[in-house]
Amino acid sequence: MIDPKQESVNSRCRAVASREWRRVVPVLKLAVGLGEVNTTVLMDYCISAARIDQCEREPSENGLLVRGERGWQKNGATTIAGQYRAQLARYVRELGLSPSARTAITASDPDDDDSDVWD
Repeated sequence: MIDPKQESVNSRCRAVASREWRRVVPVLKLAVGLGEVNTTVLMDYCISAARIDQCEREPSENGLLVRGERGWQKNGATTIAGQYRAQLARYVRELGLSPSARTAITASDPDDDDSDVWD
């Protein structure tokens, strides 16, 4: 049986990831000539953004400290959020989504014949 609360969390994650996809794909197509090969990295970027949203909601609902087996401890979602933020920063650089990253990435010349990869 599916837990309704968990289904709500999963639904929100899908919505956040989809919204981020719709937000960045047009920009990347225009700015750097987003290609099919970038799809996996872009999907991971969107999932990371959605998971950060999920992790940030957890302490808002349950607090930064939670009672564990050994007393009060840091909510684990804060650690996970930090890991996703580090991963997201790598994707931002890789996809050219920050001003400094955009200066390092250039779109391919559509008139350039890529038939010889060694040129």
